[in-house]
Amino acid sequence: MILSKMRWILLALLIAAFASPASAQEKRKVIIDQDAAGPGGTDMQAILTLIQSPHTDVLGITVLTGDAWRDEEVAHALRLMEIIGRTGIPVVPGAVTPLVNSKEFIARWETLYGKLIYQGAWNYGKPVHGPYEIPPMPEGAPHIKAADEDAAHFLVRMVHKYPHQVTIYAAGPMTDLALALTIDPQFADLSKELVLMGGSISPVTDDPEFKYTPRHEFNLWFDPEASRRVLHSKWPRIVCTTVDISITTKMTQALIDEIGKGKSAAAQYTVKYAQPNTLWDELAAAAWLDPSIITKSEKLYMDVSTDPGPSYGQTLVWTPENQPGLGEQLVEVQQDLDREKFYKLFSSLLAGPTPESNYPAPIQH
Repeated sequence: MILSKMRWILLALLIAAFASPASAQEKRKVIIDQDAAGPGGTDMQAILTLIQSPHTDVLGITVLTGDAWRDEEVAHALRLMEIIGRTGIPVVPGAVTPLVNSKEFIARWETLYGKLIYQGAWNYGKPVHGPYEIPPMPEGAPHIKAADEDAAHFLVRMVHKYPHQVTIYAAGPMTDLALALTIDPQFADLSKELVLMGGSISPVTDDPEFKYTPRHEFNLWFDPEASRRVLHSKWPRIVCTTVDISITTKMTQALIDEIGKGKSAAAQYTVKYAQPNTLWDELAAAAWLDPSIITKSEKLYMDVSTDPGPSYGQTLVWTPENQPGLGEQLVEVQQDLDREKFYKLFSSLLAGPTPESNYPAPIQH
């Protein structure tokens, strides 16, 4: 009897030993391509949403200019990794400027077609500054360094290392992805899917940024040529969280208080720097983690106007029977959600413990 029990114990130990690596391999691989303005706010909270899930294997965070300039964003992302104890996740510098669009061009464009409220790093810095300046950081400057590799090559390398396994979560401008496609036209095909926060179709809102220009959305507008390249590439699947659905969500004080019940570094960081605002990028991240959050979606062909006239950077969509047929790709456009389910998942992730990394911290030079 004792010998029989010992056999069962040994068998259980062997199963557990082999099950752990298997479960680690089953985690969903994702690269976070994000404009990482901080501290706090939608960019950082979306990064945390993905990292805090025990079901993700975050291969890296590729950072490009968007809501703020790249170098400042890289510093905020590095500091966040220190604070939550995930320094093994590489932070990889991406594009500093769009492929074609520029602050100077938009200044001329505005004299013809009117002022644009939000231009990210170009008009919304605190304070507005040049591309390589890093203002004092409220959360403290990081001690770790960014990866030596650039974002485009990192993205290409990862999809070749893990073909058809890597989700590209893109919640900033599309420049890094367009550059990766330039390096390797197979980049999109080799990924598992593209999860995109961007685009605006017909949002119901009094927000002046969208009320009178409903097709103008920052992520796709900032680099329209890159957006068009990405949306014309053959991804196995594209899922899009637009302004239309994200603007129905809010980071309320009640939600901040709920997250504040957590004792983790992620929870305390979130509470310290959170602001009542729309949960733009967080919804895209949470809906990827749990697709049942989305209760309604529609498949549309999507593109971005690169005409330098009044439509420059605007979101274009067509139903399947009406698209131009010039290489546009079918996109799963989210339209409605279970808000309570979303808020519950979001708050529980940020309030909960931070999973341990599958990888050692990179060597710092």
